[in-house]
Amino acid sequence: MKKIVKVLLALAVIFTLVGCKKNEVEIDYGNSSIYSKQDMDEAINVIIKYFNKMDGCELHSLSYTSDELSLDSDNIAWMNELEEANDNKETFTQFIEFESSFRSPKNGGGAWQPNKEYGWVWCLARSDNGKWKLMTWGY
Repeated sequence: MKKIVKVLLALAVIFTLVGCKKNEVEIDYGNSSIYSKQDMDEAINVIIKYFNKMDGCELHSLSYTSDELSLDSDNIAWMNELEEANDNKETFTQFIEFESSFRSPKNGGGAWQPNKEYGWVWCLARSDNGKWKLMTWGY
């Protein structure tokens, strides 16, 4: 009898773990001559950390946009303007942007439409040898 109970408990644990399979996020690093995979992974981790606070949303993909956008001095200037507007003093020298695809909560709520696929852009900046900082995100 004890053996049957142990087997049933083991099966219950296995089925519970299978039911908790974590959603895989598809990452497209594109072709960058500026940023290494490690640079991008550091930025992606900042995005995912913020995204995980968006209760009920399911992230499907993140894609690096382009070196052209990253090198655009207007984008770096924009990040510095945002930084200054928030009364912060860091001066950014690098910009990176990712596009995302994710699904809103099944029941919606707040500003979310129920169970809808969204496409957002995530803009991050950093100073030389600094850490990426999420500056703006959304449509």
